[in-house]
Amino acid sequence: MAKVNFTAGRVTEFKCESGKSQSFLWDTAAPGLGLRATANGAKSYIFQAKLDGQAMRITIGSPATWDISAAQAEARRLKVVIDNGQDPRQVKAEGLAANKAKIEAIAAEAEAKQIKDKHETLTLGMAWPVYVESRRKRWSEWHIRDNENVVRVGGVQKVRGNGLTEPGPLASLLDVRLSDLTGKRIGEWLAKEAETRPTQAALSFRLLSVFVNWCDSQAEYAGLVPTGACKAQQVRDEMPSKNAKEGDSLQREQLAAWFKAVREMGNPVQSAYLQALLLTGTRRRELGALRWDDMDFQWLSMTIRDKVEGERTIPLCPYVGHLLAALPRRNEWVFSSSTSANGQLAEPTPGHKRALIAAGLPDLTLHGLRRSFGSLAEWTETPAGVVAQIMGHKPSAIAEKHYRRRPLDLLRMWHVKIEAWILTQAGIDFVPIQAGMRVATAA
Repeated sequence: MAKVNFTAGRVTEFKCESGKSQSFLWDTAAPGLGLRATANGAKSYIFQAKLDGQAMRITIGSPATWDISAAQAEARRLKVVIDNGQDPRQVKAEGLAANKAKIEAIAAEAEAKQIKDKHETLTLGMAWPVYVESRRKRWSEWHIRDNENVVRVGGVQKVRGNGLTEPGPLASLLDVRLSDLTGKRIGEWLAKEAETRPTQAALSFRLLSVFVNWCDSQAEYAGLVPTGACKAQQVRDEMPSKNAKEGDSLQREQLAAWFKAVREMGNPVQSAYLQALLLTGTRRRELGALRWDDMDFQWLSMTIRDKVEGERTIPLCPYVGHLLAALPRRNEWVFSSSTSANGQLAEPTPGHKRALIAAGLPDLTLHGLRRSFGSLAEWTETPAGVVAQIMGHKPSAIAEKHYRRRPLDLLRMWHVKIEAWILTQAGIDFVPIQAGMRVATAA
């Protein structure tokens, strides 16, 4: 092989010989250093030598990025490696692997530090708004409101009534680090909240459990909450009973007093809402979210936004239809308010409690009115599946779940019967007539 002293001019002028795919020019100063030119005009410095009797050729780089002295220095380095009995390619691979391992170790250390910092600083109050915002598009307005209410700080002037709003059940945990949300800590919180508001405490705990599951599914928050925190024995011991509130329903003999007090309420919207709640068996929020667009007075039906099925259509029975048709159409809501921020009936519970006191009846929740519908319907011998479909209960039997979806007319036949029986027991003589409807109280 002909050798020359590499100069800038010789490197620039060197070209591949005509008819060949590549040509070589070898340097006299650095053993094994060559310049390769290909038929397409590409050039590169190479190093050629033998290791254990086997020839090897290693590309150093282009003359555009390697000057002659640098290429010669690299060739000499590779020659030393070979003289030491090592394969430069393997040495390079090992060096790259070591460098990669070093970079990965640095990244792992930084990630561990970041996780440690989160363990030391990230609180429930910091993560909860992120959680709610990430799920907002998938949740109903009611569920969003629940998740916002349980963490409200309180201390704000009430919109209705005097005094300040109370903190939500989870407010006392907002400053607690996620890493400190142990089963013991949650159990202590649950025990304290269950003493004064067991229903809200149970709801808040369910929402907290879902939040913890979400944290575990997010790379950013996974592992921050101690494993099994919401399933610990301390938590199970403090969980409020799921049993229905004893006596939280109207008895047949109480209907007359209840209807009299509710119909005499000063707020006609609240009065209609409470009566409709009892006579339809809907959930309080489902009925409160009823829009005029959901009403069909021609075909006597109403569409309920259902938390189980999404929505369901139930009959609009004569007396309830009479009540709703008489309500003012101030906005889109059937049960509207001229004073609330969103135009909806805000909180009918205080008015209901005053009516109960006036009637001399024991305390009864709004959910108790829904429970009353299901209980009172048994007096009419209405099939349980019909009552469940009207109320929006999830089907419990295989036949109900897969084969029984009753048409609206069949539901109406039974629902009208239930409404008429309840009104009779309440002493209300309601006679729907073709030109309109009139209501009279039995003597």
